[in-house]
Parts: sequence; C-alpha cells; structure tokens
Amino acid sequence: MSVGALPRTMEALSRRATMLRDSLQKSQGNTEGMVAILGSFDHRLSALEAAMRPTQVKTHAIRMAHENIDKTIKSSDAILTQFDLARKAEATIMRGPHEDLEGYLEAVDMLKGIAKFFSSSKNFRSNDGILNHVNNLLAKSSLKIEEEFKQLMSTYSKPIEPDRLFDCLPKSLRPSKDDNGDDEGNDNHAEHPSKGLETAVYRTPTLVPPRILPLMNDIAQQLVQAGNQQSCYKIYRDSRGSALESSLRKLGVEKLTKDDVQKMQWEALEAKIGNWIQFMRIAVKLLLTGERKICDQIFDGVNFNKDQCFAEMATNSVVTLLSFGDAVAKSKRSPEKLFVLLDMYEVMRELQSEIEAIFEGKACSEMREAALGLTKRLAQTAQETFADFEEAVEKDASKTIVQDGTVHPLTSYVINYVKFLFDYQSTLKLLFQEFETGSETESQLAVVTMRIMQALQNNLDGKSKQYKDPSLTHLFLMNNVHYMVRSVRRSEAKDILGDDWIQRHRRIVQQNANQYKRVSWAKVLQALSVQGAPGSTGSSAPSDANNSSGVSRAVIKERFKAFNTQFEELHAKQSLWIVPDQELRESLRLAIAEVLLPAYRSFIKRFGNLVGSGKNPLKYIRYSPELVDKLLGEFFEGQQYGEPKHQHRL
Repeated sequence: MSVGALPRTMEALSRRATMLRDSLQKSQGNTEGMVAILGSFDHRLSALEAAMRPTQVKTHAIRMAHENIDKTIKSSDAILTQFDLARKAEATIMRGPHEDLEGYLEAVDMLKGIAKFFSSSKNFRSNDGILNHVNNLLAKSSLKIEEEFKQLMSTYSKPIEPDRLFDCLPKSLRPSKDDNGDDEGNDNHAEHPSKGLETAVYRTPTLVPPRILPLMNDIAQQLVQAGNQQSCYKIYRDSRGSALESSLRKLGVEKLTKDDVQKMQWEALEAKIGNWIQFMRIAVKLLLTGERKICDQIFDGVNFNKDQCFAEMATNSVVTLLSFGDAVAKSKRSPEKLFVLLDMYEVMRELQSEIEAIFEGKACSEMREAALGLTKRLAQTAQETFADFEEAVEKDASKTIVQDGTVHPLTSYVINYVKFLFDYQSTLKLLFQEFETGSETESQLAVVTMRIMQALQNNLDGKSKQYKDPSLTHLFLMNNVHYMVRSVRRSEAKDILGDDWIQRHRRIVQQNANQYKRVSWAKVLQALSVQGAPGSTGSSAPSDANNSSGVSRAVIKERFKAFNTQFEELHAKQSLWIVPDQELRESLRLAIAEVLLPAYRSFIKRFGNLVGSGKNPLKYIRYSPELVDKLLGEFFEGQQYGEPKHQHRL
C-alpha cells in the first residue's frame, strides 16, 4: 500500500465507527421508550385485575353454590330412593318368606344395602334412627329365615322307602320280589355276588328336590352372614341325621351289641351278616353319597365348617352300622364264620375309597379311621380263623366212625371248605397283603391250602386206626384220599396245589387199594393154592382125573370149603362197605377179579374132579367162576344181600 492511500482508509473507518455509534444511541432510545410504554401497560392491567377481583369471587361462590345444590338434590334423591326401597322391603319382610322365598331373600339383601348406604352417610341427621329401623327389620327377617330353613329341612328330610333304594342298586344285587329278610343273607353268601361288582352301576337317589337346593343355599348364606351359624348347623344336622337314621331303620338296620351277636344261632347270624353287607352298600353308595352331595350344595360358598356338620349328621348311622361288624369281628371264632368274615372284609375293601371320599377333611377323620379299623379287625379275625380251622381239622376228635369205610363227613366238609376258599382268591390276596410277609400272595394261599390238606390227611390216618379190620382201614383211606384228589382236580385248587401234589396222592390211593387187596384176599387166594398143603408133593403137577398132583382128596375138600366160607364172609361183609366213586369201585372190583378168577378157575380145573364125582358136589364147589364174578359186582354197594345162591358149573 502507498503512503497516500493510508489516510483514505483511516478516514473511511472513522466514518463507519461514527455511524455505528449513532445507530446504538438511537436503539437505546427506542428501548427506553418501549420500557416506558410496557410499564404503563402493566400498571393499567394491575388496576384492571384489582377492579375485577370482587366479581371473580362472587362468580366462584355462585358456581360452588350451584354445585352444592346439585349434590344436595342428588343426595336427597338417593335418600328418598332408599326410603322407598326400605318401605317395599319392610312390606315383604312383614309378609314373611313362606309365599315367596326368593322375593323375601331379595328384600333381605335390599335391607342390607340400605343399612350399608346409611352407615356410609354420616352427615345425614336421621341416620341412627333409620339404621336402627333397618337393623330391626333384618333381625326379624333372620328369625323368619331360620324358621323357613327349619320348615324346608323338615319338609324335605323324609326317610327313603326301601323299594326306592333297591331300585337304585345294580340288578344283580336287588332282592327278588319273594325274598324275605331272613333269606337275603344266605343268598348273598351262597352266590358270592361280589364278583364283577366293580362295573356295577349305582344310581344315587334324589334325597332333596334339585329346585329346593339353591333356596336352601341362599338361606344358609343369610343365616351364616347374620351370625346364626349354630342354628343353621343344628337344623341341618338334626333334620338330615334323623332322615338318614329313619331310612336305615326302614331298611332293617338295627343296633346290636357283641352280646346280642354272641347269643344268636348261627343261621340267624349268617342271615344278619348277609343283610348287613347289603345295608353297607346301600348306606355308603346311595344314602351317604347322596347326603354328601346335598351337604356340599346347600353349603356351597358358605363360610361354614360343612365337613364337621356332615360328620355329626352321619355319626349315629355310621356307628350303628360299624358296631355290628365290630361285634362280629370280636365274637367267638368258629370255622363256619370264615366265609362271612371274608364277605364282610370284601365289602369294606370295596367301599373303602368311597368312604374316604365321602368323609374327606380333618373333621371326618374319625369316620374314616373307624371304617379302616373295622376292615383291619375283620382281616385279623379271618386270619386267626384260618389258623383255628387248620388246628381244628388236625385235632378233630369226633368219634364218628363210618362203618362202611366211605368218605368221612370231615373229609367232605374240609374239601368243600377249601373249594369255597377259591371263590375268594382275590379277597384272600388282599387279606394276605394286610399282613405282608414278603412272599407272593398266591404262594401264601398254596401254603395255607396245603397245610389244611395235610392236617386233614393226618386226622384221617388217625381215624383209620379205629377200625378193627385192617382191610377196612385201607379201604377207608383209599376212599378219602381219592375224594381229596378228585375234588382238587375238578377245582381251582389244582392250579394252586399243582400236579406234584395230585400225583403224590394218587399213589397213596393206589397203595391203599393194593394193601386192601393183599389183606382182604390173601386167605382166599391161599385156599386156592396147593403149595405147602398136607399130602402135597408140589403145585406144578398136571391136573387129571387120577389125581396125579399128589394132593389128597380130603385136602382138596377142605380147600374148597375154606374158599366157600371165606368168600361168603367177605361177600356178606364187604357188600355193606361202600366205594362211592363209581370209577374207583369198578376199578377195585376188576383188580380183585383179575387175581381171584384165574386162580379159582385154575383150582377147579385141576381139582374139581376130586370132589365133583362124589355124592354132594355142591357142598364143595358152590360157586362157578361166573357166579363169583357176578357176586363181586355186589361188593362195595353198601347193601345187604341175601346168602348167595349155590350154582355149580364145571
């Protein structure tokens, strides 16, 4: 830049600075003017606000007054509405619940709402008076509701007729029209109807009409809410409890003590037990199941210990039923009671799950425990009766002797007893599980059965020794052991005792049959033998008319006479004996004939000519082989025959 240009530049900058200062001074002036204007405006607004404040206060007061008036009008409308509802409810309450129970309960709910309304409206001057009036009406309604509950319970708590209950049973358990009470027990025991009952259908009877249950539930709610739990509790318990007891009485349930049971004749007790089994099924599956349902429905949603109430309602009936079972379980044991004890045990096991469901909850625990206790006592008594029976069989000391050697009454009794046990196989398995021993229940049954059969055999061995005739001893054992084997083969006992047992005892039968033949017929066969006879030179000599055998005529005559005498004695005696099994009888006769007839024919052939040519041949040869065979057919028939007719056939 030249020296001349610098002054010009400085001059220009100075002008610009002067212009900027003038602009700033002018802007400051404008700002001060604006501030003065705004200050004046603010002063005016403050004055206006001060002037309007009284008007605003008056307007707010008027608005609040309007709001209060609206609230008062609404409150008055609500109060008037409550008064109107109270008048309507009071009219319904005074009429009582009998004509329109649902309307009555609605009126009670309405009064409760009114009481709640005035309890929350503290500023209403007449609150206390109205509340007292409403509460008095509620107190009256509570008494009337209680009366209505009592009336309804009484009306609909009637005993159920037996025929109605029988109709609810499965067909297999319904008594026939011509049955009477004494026969039911025997039928039940004889047919053992428990098989297949798992699928049996029971129809729960209608104890209270379904349309009534909701009303009872509403009343129960009202009573409990009003603080009348005890009244509700007592009315329900007494009414339903009485109906249940009456239903069972009509059915035939009676309270019997241990002494009553002990004094009964067996036939009467057996019938009572059969009835009791039927009663238990009806009580649990029909009556108590029905009672539990209506209890749950009546007290559904009610703040109430319904389990305790139900337990007390059912106590008398359940105790009456269980006490009879308990009396039987504690009565004197005897073999014939085993099967009814098993029947009773079986029905208690059958009903166990239902009893637990019906008497659920802590309040019903005593009922559950009482039923379970009876089940265990019955099992214990049944097991002890088993042991008693085994001991009684072995030690049976009856002096009864079957003179004809047939099957002893003890044998048929024990075998029938054992066969009957196998109708209870499933029950016995449960019974053995009650007293777990670690072995399979089926093998336990086999052990018990084998012990009983061995006890019988031991007793029979003892009884066989009472016979003076050893032949009859063996015939008796043959008959009785054969009866045991045949019965086992034809029953379910075969699978339990097994083939080894059967084969072993068949050998015993054969051994006794062989012993009988040896002892009975030894002398007869000896009479037909010439070996060792006086004057005999041997038994192998040829038989001819010249007596080349070397046996004297006198000896032969004596042998024929001995045969006749011994055979006639055996025929007279053993035709009175009995082999009751036809197959065994024929088999034994055949075995005798196979030994006797060849020997007799041979003897006649060899020596008949020595006596046949004399003056009186029939004196010696009284019976032809054919007649002997025929007379053998009269053995073991248990009949007395006349003296055999002599028939000589050479």
